[in-house]
Amino acid sequence: MIEIDGELANVECQLTELLEARGMTLSRLSELVGVTIVNLSILKNNKAKAIRFSTLQAICAALECEVGELLVIRKPAE
Repeated sequence: MIEIDGELANVECQLTELLEARGMTLSRLSELVGVTIVNLSILKNNKAKAIRFSTLQAICAALECEVGELLVIRKPAE
């Protein structure tokens, strides 16, 4: 969690939504970016603690999206 304006928030990955919108599977994305399905799944399920810039760039290029479409900041539901 991070703190924004005195409130806690999470960085969340929108990989599921982006894959669905593009009709792409996690397996195909794995082939395109050279990252294992396991590591992409960890990212997709918001379990990742970090991501390399090169991986982030490769995912965004493969999905034709911006970083802000892939990673968003959300306050936890109350």
